[in-house]
Amino acid sequence: MSVEQSLPRQPSGVIHDIGYRRYEGQRLGRGYAVRSLFVQSLRNAFGLGRTAKSKVLPIALLGVILLPAVVIDAVTILQGTGEQLIPYTRYIIFTQVIIAIFVAAQAPALFSRDLRFRTVSLYFSRPLTRLDYVVAKFGALTTALLILMTLPLLVLYGGGLLAKLPFGTQTKNFLLAFAGALIFSLILAGVGSVLASLTKRRGFGVAAIIAALTVPYAAVTAIQGIAQELSDTPGLASWAGLFSPTTLLDGVQVALLGADSSSPIPPPAGFAGGAVFVLVALVVIAGSFGLLLVRYRKVAAE
Repeated sequence: MSVEQSLPRQPSGVIHDIGYRRYEGQRLGRGYAVRSLFVQSLRNAFGLGRTAKSKVLPIALLGVILLPAVVIDAVTILQGTGEQLIPYTRYIIFTQVIIAIFVAAQAPALFSRDLRFRTVSLYFSRPLTRLDYVVAKFGALTTALLILMTLPLLVLYGGGLLAKLPFGTQTKNFLLAFAGALIFSLILAGVGSVLASLTKRRGFGVAAIIAALTVPYAAVTAIQGIAQELSDTPGLASWAGLFSPTTLLDGVQVALLGADSSSPIPPPAGFAGGAVFVLVALVVIAGSFGLLLVRYRKVAAE
């Protein structure tokens, strides 16, 4: 027997105690995860927590959408006209291009990036469900849009009070415009979210959203303008507003909020016309949310 065979065999492995212990702290659960995703997505919509380059566009759009409100306040205060140059409910439609750019830029940032970098599967590995993900992302984009639209309305409201316009009238008009901004935020968030969730490439999402928001509006406005020149009776042209998010909002504001129409041809008068516009707006919002749910049920299989 050799010397090596006579020696006792040494163990082939060693267990090291590196201090791993079971987590015994509080588990915050699914609700906390949804709130965290909502807050983080809302911050991302304005570039917070991201690179300086990501902050430029949203901050610039905030400045641009506030500028007309400041000018209107200055004119109202200095000239003492007794009323504002643009009604509250019309300001949103007046600045629709700025709002459309914001949606087109930020919806892909919230939805397309997760698909492109395959982080959606990481979200779903946590207690988050697909419904939770859609609620948080959809809610964040809606809230970001509502902030964007409400800030200039607050500036107009403050200017109206400084110009000593009737407090009751100003408050009522502001609240009605805020309701219109909420409806428009839901509509635009629905359209933008669905289109952004269909592509992993941000550029495609931006182009699709811009086209969906601007082309229908231009077509509806052209049709109504031509109809206005050719006939004294609006006819079917008054229903054309159903086919553009902006003119759809205009019809809802006329029907629900008693606002004056901003379209060349106002929506159909009476309960039936208003009910149709409100119903279509609800279908767009609910349908967009439903399509998002369907879309994210298929994501895991991709």
